[in-house]
Amino acid sequence: MSRGTTLTSIGECMIEFSRTAEDDVWRRNFAGDTFNTAWYFSRLAPDGWKTAYFTAVGDDAPSRDLERFIAANGISTEFVRRVANASPGLYLIELENAERHFSYWREASAARRLAADREHLANALAASGIAYFSGITLAILPEADRAVFIDELARAREAGTTVAFDPNLRPRLWPGTAAMTEAIDAAAAVSTIVFPTFEDDAAAFGDANPAACARRYRDRGAETVIVKNGAEPCLAVEGETTTEEPAVRVAAPVDTTGAGDSFNAAFLASRLSGAPLGDALKAAHATAANTIAGYGALVP
Repeated sequence: MSRGTTLTSIGECMIEFSRTAEDDVWRRNFAGDTFNTAWYFSRLAPDGWKTAYFTAVGDDAPSRDLERFIAANGISTEFVRRVANASPGLYLIELENAERHFSYWREASAARRLAADREHLANALAASGIAYFSGITLAILPEADRAVFIDELARAREAGTTVAFDPNLRPRLWPGTAAMTEAIDAAAAVSTIVFPTFEDDAAAFGDANPAACARRYRDRGAETVIVKNGAEPCLAVEGETTTEEPAVRVAAPVDTTGAGDSFNAAFLASRLSGAPLGDALKAAHATAANTIAGYGALVP
């Protein structure tokens, strides 16, 4: 972490519309997996650490609103790239029998160009003690930009930045399983810490159990792997240490959105605060449980 005391979270924050109690009234918000992690980290980080968000926005009114929203939540926008004649992505949330259903419009999102300026990306990574990204970050990038992004992460890790990666597998964002797994493998090879979710990874990679999942990422080059497993214990492998930590039971889960994102943030913040591995896992589970007990991804 010698390159600085900033966690820079990299990805897409989208415009969110969700129905209110009145059928014809929609509420606007902003959300995205890597932004969720930035939001939680900014509240949990030890003194001296700050949080920045790296993305690309357009030059329209919604883009300005998005940038103000990020800043209003105590997250630096110094690495936000502005793209002419572009707009943020958008999604709708609809409820049907208490289940949430999502519709996305992100094909022309400005965030798809977040890695188009290599120098801007390299400078942001050079100023970051931790660079955090996800499989969704990878999925939205054009193939050439994805290669640049992974190459710059490799350079940053070699220079001392801790690279943290949540595969967050979303097959619908990829042209096929092979393209997805190839990109995930390449990203894992340049990552210091990986936060896979067992159910998703087992479906994509055929992992027989969490230990096999952790071993696969360690073989790719990760130093620490934390395999999340829903309500089951998570599995952590770090150096020669392997440990499991039970999840915190939530009597009446309300909404699982953002649980994994908050888990990752709490783990990173706890480790930076000096917590040993087991205590950091406990803190991560507790934060995820609090997230599940509330509505939406951002639960104070």
